[in-house]
Amino acid sequence: MTARICCCLLMLGVYQLRAQFPNILLDEQGAPSEPSIVINPTNPDNIVAAAIIDKVYVSMDGGKSWTKDHIQSRYGVWGDPCLLADAKGNVYYLHLSDPTGNNWSSEEILDRIVCQYSADGGKSWSKGGYMGFHHPKDQDKEWAIADPRSKYLYATWTQFDKYGSKADTDKSNILFARSKNKGKKWSKSVRINQFSGNCIDDDGTTEGAVPAVGPNGEVYVAWALNEHIYFDRSTDRGKTWLEQDVVAADIGGGWDMEIPGVGRANGMPVTLCDLSNGPHRGTIYLNFADQRNGAHDTDVWLVKSTDGGNTWSSPKRINDDGPGKHQFFTWMAIDQTTGYLYTVFYDRRNHFGNQTDVYVAYSTDGGEHFVNVKISESPFTPRKGPFFGDYNNISAHAGRICPIWTRMDAQGNTSVWTAVLSHQGLLQQAAAGGE
Repeated sequence: MTARICCCLLMLGVYQLRAQFPNILLDEQGAPSEPSIVINPTNPDNIVAAAIIDKVYVSMDGGKSWTKDHIQSRYGVWGDPCLLADAKGNVYYLHLSDPTGNNWSSEEILDRIVCQYSADGGKSWSKGGYMGFHHPKDQDKEWAIADPRSKYLYATWTQFDKYGSKADTDKSNILFARSKNKGKKWSKSVRINQFSGNCIDDDGTTEGAVPAVGPNGEVYVAWALNEHIYFDRSTDRGKTWLEQDVVAADIGGGWDMEIPGVGRANGMPVTLCDLSNGPHRGTIYLNFADQRNGAHDTDVWLVKSTDGGNTWSSPKRINDDGPGKHQFFTWMAIDQTTGYLYTVFYDRRNHFGNQTDVYVAYSTDGGEHFVNVKISESPFTPRKGPFFGDYNNISAHAGRICPIWTRMDAQGNTSVWTAVLSHQGLLQQAAAGGE
């Protein structure tokens, strides 16, 4: 049932002569992409990863070895994996639905968001519960967070009246639901966005909702629509929300962007809040990418709020290269034991064509300054056609940092990779030149 895969501390080639972080191949079978990863806060040696459509990877020894399995659900599994863990070490796997098993030939596909949990570090999974069952409307692009001081899980996602419809009467909206029994039962979903979008899955669609939890149990959410990032909050565990959404940042050129060699790419925001006991406790961060500097210059950005989301800083550019290169598919994590920020993104600063590296940038001062470190052992060159996915992911806890990303080979085959980093190792690599 479970196949042992070797922890491929495999050198893909000597691209740089300096020592780098060993890259770990998790999977290259079945076109994996859209990976997610989480470090179990009660046992940091337990790392769980996932990729489409239904893949699960588990390490119990800090990433030295991994097992591969497939998650199953009575509601079907259809990608968009989202992994998180609560303060007690339960791991949660949220995904899209395919209840008939006939995927796109079935009207029931995407009829709900499914949540399953594991009490044994990802080795086995519950039958699961669901939220947002509003058939025939389509539920897509979910993300979730666990409140570390309560039993609550919070989830947000996009509801399409009809996915892909160009009709003006079909709308997209951001929905919210919560659970307090490990995702078995979820509250009735509520719309939280002020402005609806279209259903085309482009700039005019409301997408990218990622929730975060504040120090006093606040729920924070941001998403993209056209050339704005909208922010909303609840101070009563999601019962009520702001009457007017706050524009936290502009997303130059819109969130749906063109990247050479990539079939589609987005700059949707990631929402985080510092729950550490450090000096930036309570600060809310939004990490995103855009092309405000032109279609040939994609950059990764950060804005932050220190007053609960009422006001926001000017965008801070995270990638520290010169102008004219592409940095894209960003995701950010916060180590809640320190308040340090870690961002993973694709980066083409070292190349003239579509060759792509993977970088991690970290900040120890509340996002005021970032240090960029290349973590991929060799570049890869994606090409349009094969599905490359919509996101990467990263997790950080107690000085351990685990980014996860997708590669593509010359034939268009995708593979999913990770690396187990330490904050000290990043400091050393940065001191050696960052590459």
